Amino acid sequence: MPQLKFRQVDVFSAVPFRGNPLAVVVGADDLADTQMQRIANWTNLSETTFLCQPMDSNADYRVRIFTPERELPFAGHPTLGTCHVWLGLGNTPKGSEIVQECGAGLVRIKRDGPRLAFAAPPLRRSGPLEAELLNRITRALALDPSAIKASQWVDNGPGWAGILLATRRELLSVERDYAALPGQPIGLVAPCDPAHDDTDAQFEVRAFVGTRAAEDPVTGSLNASLAQWLIGAGLAPETYVASQGTALGRAGRIHVKRAGPDIWIGGHVVTCVDGAIAV
Repeated sequence: MPQLKFRQVDVFSAVPFRGNPLAVVVGADDLADTQMQRIANWTNLSETTFLCQPMDSNADYRVRIFTPERELPFAGHPTLGTCHVWLGLGNTPKGSEIVQECGAGLVRIKRDGPRLAFAAPPLRRSGPLEAELLNRITRALALDPSAIKASQWVDNGPGWAGILLATRRELLSVERDYAALPGQPIGLVAPCDPAHDDTDAQFEVRAFVGTRAAEDPVTGSLNASLAQWLIGAGLAPETYVASQGTALGRAGRIHVKRAGPDIWIGGHVVTCVDGAIAV
């Protein structure tokens, strides 16, 4: 049985086992879609990626991103984690930035000191949430309607609905009823109060995705789209740090920075498993 290089990395944390894990299969060009989906279902992580040769001459590599249930056109922590593995194999980019090819197109990645950062891709959908959906979200999260300070579509692929709450304490106390609203990805964000919140971050984030993975520990795509919304609306400064995973015993940190027209989403990546997978 053939074997391919296999890595498992921790994304958005400089300390192993405190961020969001990602499995990466290297040299996956000859794998069928069904094989990729079967492997992603087996790893049972929020995402597993498959590193391939680029089809676009402007790209340095191509990545396929799978959840246990489906393929995604783009996701944030798989983007940084896969880039970390590609660089760790001794590869060098064609230009000053690394260019990743994925289902959403070309994504730019750069080294940001000890971290990697990707340029947030354009939103596929923005604007206000429909009143009926907002009401269903309110019920699914057991929130009083007055607790929601702002809301918006922040969809860059997975279908995120963004909800702004007033305090970190409210955000951390939320429990989602999946039966009340199955399948709709919801991203919660709230500002941190340095006088009351024991954290080095300016915002706390939680990501409720699908029906199988109840809550994602640290989510690059959501933080990218939330940053585009919050910075664009003047609800957040142009540079900030978001914390995510607190409710799950993780300590993810997402570094957000606006530079010209781009919003960069950065974080540390560490390798936890280095081996091979039989396919």
